[in-house]
Amino acid sequence: MREDGPDGVETLSRAGVDVPAAPVACRRTLVERARWQWRPADGGDPAALAQEFLAAHGLPLHDLARPAAGHDPAGACGAALYVSAAAGAGLVGAPSGAANPAPALPEVAVVVYGHGPPAPPAAAAPAAGWWLGDWAESWTPRQHAEAVTAVRAAIGRGDVYQVNLVGHAAARYAGDPLPALGRLAALPGARYGGTLTGAGWAIGCASPETLVELTDGRLVTRPIKGTRPATAVGRAELLASAKERAEHVMIVDLERNDLARVARTGSVRVDELFAVRRWCDLWQAESTVSAAVADGLGLADLLRAVCPGGSVTGAPKLAALDRVAALEPVGRGASMGALGWVAPGRIDLGLTIRTAAVDADRVHVWAGGGITWGSDPDAEVAEAAAKTRPVRAALAGR
Repeated sequence: MREDGPDGVETLSRAGVDVPAAPVACRRTLVERARWQWRPADGGDPAALAQEFLAAHGLPLHDLARPAAGHDPAGACGAALYVSAAAGAGLVGAPSGAANPAPALPEVAVVVYGHGPPAPPAAAAPAAGWWLGDWAESWTPRQHAEAVTAVRAAIGRGDVYQVNLVGHAAARYAGDPLPALGRLAALPGARYGGTLTGAGWAIGCASPETLVELTDGRLVTRPIKGTRPATAVGRAELLASAKERAEHVMIVDLERNDLARVARTGSVRVDELFAVRRWCDLWQAESTVSAAVADGLGLADLLRAVCPGGSVTGAPKLAALDRVAALEPVGRGASMGALGWVAPGRIDLGLTIRTAAVDADRVHVWAGGGITWGSDPDAEVAEAAAKTRPVRAALAGR
């Protein structure tokens, strides 16, 4: 197994450890101990290799139902885990789709942290020197609308029930991008707000969506589907929309099925259905599905069951991923994957919607939405624009 040493974004300032879902009480004392990154050319099963790497560094996650051992203050605290949408597709035998527009990004990254002396509070970064250029879109509004029409045709043929389509945009930048990613991570409603950095790349996340959480032996996923402007009228429209509710319930059923593959028999339940919550200037519908973890379930099998997340693929998942690979002109990169924290007794991974990535000279963003038979192409284009607007504004410093 190839292992990389402690690492950081070359030429970029170090802003401290701010991994999504990392323990709040530990963040100022976290120190990187070891790092492993994976790309398809490396070969092997990345889920199994990640689990093996974690175990070798004092974080055994081969039986998630087993109570965590007592904490060793001198040992590892936990680890950041990032899995791209393309890697997730590979885990279930689906095509990975178009090439990653930011090839400096790994497809899987694991960063193990221990504790050190408390870091000094980060000083406010000056805005001077940061420049963000114009956005270059991966497809025009017309091409996006035509892709929606193609999905509706596939639904009409009975090939799929729903497909999530995602578009990409990139902009050149100058200056240190980490303060911009920090602004993104601080957006209101970002349950998984945070950053992860590597050599020549960084990811900033403002996701509100739980891909999978494990606490006290229970697995939880919180799929989000359905969006309207955060106004009184928008909330009423979302609650009254038969199209949005049907789209949402379809994904809840898919997530119930995903959890059932790794849960104790009969333990899957829907704890909350179609709750309306706010992210920035949008209302979104969220449900909560939970299940008791099965004995002997390891992290690798859990990742194979839940990646990529159903709310950003569609249903049936494999057929939807085939449509995604055929229709999206640019790879999903850092978006629509998983990013969060893993440790014995606790896993908390967000689904990387509302996420940006940077490489040596460009910032990348992605946005999309679920397409059903009842979708209007122009409305879907407008919804994707509404989702990416707060992300782009935060990156620009507005």
